[in-house]
Amino acid sequence: MDPFSAEGELLNLHNAFFQGQYDKVVEFDTKPLSDSNQLAARVFQLRARIALGECEEVLAELEGEDEPELAAVKAFAKFNTEELEAAVEDIEEVVKASPDNATVQVIGGIMLQRAGKTDEALALLSRHQGSLEAVAIIVQIRLAQNRTDLAVKEVSAAKKWAQDSLVVNLAEAWVGLRVGGEKYQQSYYVFEELAQAPSTSSTMSLVSQAVSEIHLGRLPEAEVALQQALEKDKEDVAALANKVVLTALTGGDTTADLSALEAQDPSHPMVLDIAEKSELFDKAASKYASKAAA
Repeated sequence: MDPFSAEGELLNLHNAFFQGQYDKVVEFDTKPLSDSNQLAARVFQLRARIALGECEEVLAELEGEDEPELAAVKAFAKFNTEELEAAVEDIEEVVKASPDNATVQVIGGIMLQRAGKTDEALALLSRHQGSLEAVAIIVQIRLAQNRTDLAVKEVSAAKKWAQDSLVVNLAEAWVGLRVGGEKYQQSYYVFEELAQAPSTSSTMSLVSQAVSEIHLGRLPEAEVALQQALEKDKEDVAALANKVVLTALTGGDTTADLSALEAQDPSHPMVLDIAEKSELFDKAASKYASKAAA
């Protein structure tokens, strides 16, 4: 097979993964790929299965596998079965043994960040040699740190060597939502294009489009996009979380939306944050209640 054609097929798989089209990734025919691309394709398919909730099946399949890439995927699957401490210990061992492996860097970076080890995650990811996914994760971490300046710098550097990459375009759109102003509209165009194309439409692209619409003040349009996302996957956590935000912005009762989110992901940051603020409010209110009773 033409090696350039095989490389193009791997790129299609790569793009489908980053668009959240996990079913499509799992069903992808990897037979035409060259031997050198087979492992990369398998890693994406295994990660897609983890995203679809098949963690136990992935762990069973990888029993006895010792390649660094597969050891990292195994740790990630374990991490998603709530064996957090053991999984983090596993990935730290894999990182120690293969710190320059691109897959280890990406999965290790994701896991370390989620485990609260941000400095370690950034140190590992910064070792990358042209990994677009590593760039995307670094951008997400910087945005989570409210270091938009560093996120902008990361995207600008990546655009010099990967101008037309889908991943870089997505990262730039994420940053645009934080920068604001005219960047809101530019980000919207990126997400709209993905959401409208039948071959790339996914809950991820629809939710991203909805977030852009919210920032632009187009709440009815955001509601339509979120409804489409939930029709595709009624349990999509990102769609549910943004539904809570949209309902609040439109003056509605968020109780049902928040309950749906909590049922799907009890440890979601929004659920935990609201619970914490509710507890603080109750404590403050109890002080005034005692004074009023007196």
